[in-house]
Amino acid sequence: MVRVRFAPSPTGHLHIGGARTALFNWLFARHNNGKFILRIEDTDRSRSTEEYIESIIEALKWLGLDWDEGPYRQTERMEIYKAYAYRLLQEGKAYRCYCTPQELEARRQQAMKEGKPPRYDRRCRSITEKLDKPFAIRFKMPLEGESTVEDLVKGPVTFKNTELEDLIILRSDGTPTYNFCVVVDDFDMKITHVIRGEDHLNNTPKQIHIYHALGIEPPQFAHIPMILGADRSRLSKRHGATSVLSYRDEGYLPDAVVNFLARLGWSYGDQEIFTKDELINYFNLQQVGKANAIFNAEKLLWLNSEYIKLTSEEKLFELVIPFLIREGYLKEGETLDLAWACKAIKSLKERCRTLKELANAMRYYILDYVDIDPKAKEKYITEKTIPLLREVTEKLEALEEFTQDKIEKIFMDMVNEKGLKLGQIAQPVRVVITGSTVSPGIYEVLEIVGKEKTLKRLRRIIHAS
Repeated sequence: MVRVRFAPSPTGHLHIGGARTALFNWLFARHNNGKFILRIEDTDRSRSTEEYIESIIEALKWLGLDWDEGPYRQTERMEIYKAYAYRLLQEGKAYRCYCTPQELEARRQQAMKEGKPPRYDRRCRSITEKLDKPFAIRFKMPLEGESTVEDLVKGPVTFKNTELEDLIILRSDGTPTYNFCVVVDDFDMKITHVIRGEDHLNNTPKQIHIYHALGIEPPQFAHIPMILGADRSRLSKRHGATSVLSYRDEGYLPDAVVNFLARLGWSYGDQEIFTKDELINYFNLQQVGKANAIFNAEKLLWLNSEYIKLTSEEKLFELVIPFLIREGYLKEGETLDLAWACKAIKSLKERCRTLKELANAMRYYILDYVDIDPKAKEKYITEKTIPLLREVTEKLEALEEFTQDKIEKIFMDMVNEKGLKLGQIAQPVRVVITGSTVSPGIYEVLEIVGKEKTLKRLRRIIHAS
C-alpha cells in the first residue's frame, strides 16, 4: 500500500510551499488508495511552538487535506531515535565524536579561510577506545564511490560520496538530528514514497546511506520543484505569498487555493480549473515538472473569482457572514433573511473576487445609509441633478409594488418625458444608493435595497442640498 507523509516543522505558520507539499502527498495517497500520514517534526525545541502546531493543523483542515494517521510528534519518540543511534554505534557504522562545538567552529572558519569545504575532518573516526568525555554520535559515510538517487520527478541524480560529511545523528545532549529522525520515522511509519521540496534533495544521499546501514530498503523519492516569485527569486511576502490561513482571512475559498497549489508545478493538459475529485483522479508524479513553479498572485485572485461564481448563493451566504460581522455590517448573532440575502449575493457574485470584497459590496444592501465617494458626489450630486432625484423619490414613494419592472418604468418615463439619457438619471441615483459609480443594474439594486432604505437615502441627500 502507498503510504506518504507530510512532516512540517512547527517553527512558523503553514505557507504556500508547505501547503503545496502537503497537497501533492495527499493527492498521491488518494489517487493510489493509500494512506496520508501527518507528522510534526518538533525536535527544534527553541523554535517549535504549540501555537504553530495548532495553526498548521487548522490550515490543513481548512484546505480539506484530511490525514489517515497522526499527528505523530517527534518529541514523543526520542527514546526510539536513541536506540537506533546506539545500534549503529555498536555495529561500527557510527562513532563517538568528542570535538566540542567551539573546536568545530574554529576548524570550519579555518577551512573557509583556506578555500576548503567547511566539512568535518573525521578526526574522531579512528578513535576506538571510549574516552571519559562528552560525545556526539556521528554516522560513517562511505569514503569513496558515488550515490545515485533515482528521483521520480528529476530522474537519476548522482552525488560523490567524498562530498558527504560524517553527519551527527545524536548530539552530545542526547537529542537526535533531522536527517536521522527522518529515516527512523519513515521506516517505522512504513513510508513508501517521500514527496518533498527540491531543497531537500541534497539530504537524500545521506539518508539513503543511513537506511542501508540499518538494513532497510529506502522509500522512493520525488523532489518537487521550488516555487519562485515572478522575478525568479525565492518566494517571499513581497511576492504576495503569505500563510495559508491569511488567505482564508482575506476571503479566499479553500478549493480555489487547493486548485492554485495543484497547478504550481503540475499540469493536466490545458485545464485550469479542477474539482478535488478531478485532481485526485488525474494526479500523478509523471506530470510534475522539473522546472521551478512561478507564484502568481493575480492568477490566484482570478481562480478565486471563478470559484465564487461557481458556488451557490446559499453556500456563499454561509461563508460571507463572518466577513459581514468583521467589517461591521452585521452584529454578532444578527442574521439576514436567507432568500433576500441570496438575491443580493446573486447580483454581486460575478463582480467579487473574494468573500471580503463580497461583504463590502453587500454593505449598501444592508446598512441604512452609505458613505458616498467624494468625487462621485461632486460629479453627480449637483444643482442640475437634485430636481431629478426629488422627482424620482416622489415617483418611487408612490409605488405599491417595489419591483424591477415597476422601477424601470419610472426611469424610462422620465427619460422619454425630459429627453434625457438614462445615465443622467440612473447614475446620480446609483451614487446616492450605493455610494459609488459602479454597481449591478440600478433597477435590481433598488429592488434589493428595498423601498424604505431607498427613500431614506434619497431624502437625506435632497434635504442636505
